[in-house]
Amino acid sequence: MGLHVELLAYTEGCEKIAAAAAKLCYSSSGIEDILDGLTEEKTGSFLKKLADMGHESPIEHVSFTFGIEGVSRSLLAQITRHRIASYSVKSQRYVREGEFAYVVPPEIAADEEALQLFEETMRRDQEAYDQLVEILTRNKTRRLMEEGMSEKAAKAAASKLANEDARFVLPNACETKMIVTMNARSLMNFFHHRCCSRAQWEIRALADEMLRLVKEVAPSLFGCAGPSCVSGACPEGKMSCGRMKQMREKYLGEDRSSWEN
Repeated sequence: MGLHVELLAYTEGCEKIAAAAAKLCYSSSGIEDILDGLTEEKTGSFLKKLADMGHESPIEHVSFTFGIEGVSRSLLAQITRHRIASYSVKSQRYVREGEFAYVVPPEIAADEEALQLFEETMRRDQEAYDQLVEILTRNKTRRLMEEGMSEKAAKAAASKLANEDARFVLPNACETKMIVTMNARSLMNFFHHRCCSRAQWEIRALADEMLRLVKEVAPSLFGCAGPSCVSGACPEGKMSCGRMKQMREKYLGEDRSSWEN
């Protein structure tokens, strides 16, 4: 299975809510009339003002929930570094990984010799996992029965417990699924880091797809989203890819090469 991302839910009227939060900061409007007069044009104007000022706290009031599958456990280790978010992930403790799916890096997929070695390794990992589950289940069943548990109950309990230790042999390539919720400010930070050309290929592909989805429902809010260089200087210093112009064209849809570097 390849990468698949769906925008499952988001704050209703997200752009208007973010604009209302900004309006409250800069006007005498009360809560009862804070949404009054927020036309699409004025909402866009407020959001642009926030972006120009670097005032990000108002956009924390809106959130987006994604369903993600076809990604590796390696990606899971990266995305959970973004701590202001909520994650629900398929458990290898409770879900048996029989014939587990896995993600193949493009560089490996493009080389016949490398791909053969990779797939053989996945096969051996599956065999080792299955054997460990069998051994651990058998041993644990025996111990539980010795403690007085019925055979049926002992086998059921042992089967679940076997997953805990057998999973240690599974590779980073093992496919997983997750639901992720982030507020818009956290998403902006996520895009800054993970849409960057120096980000690892898998999480960069995920970030690009998530950005595409949120732009469809909140084009003003995420109009300038993307790697840090689309709206300012590249933060990578000597490690910069040197492709700032191309990155701005990709994420902003126009030539912004005249912006301050």
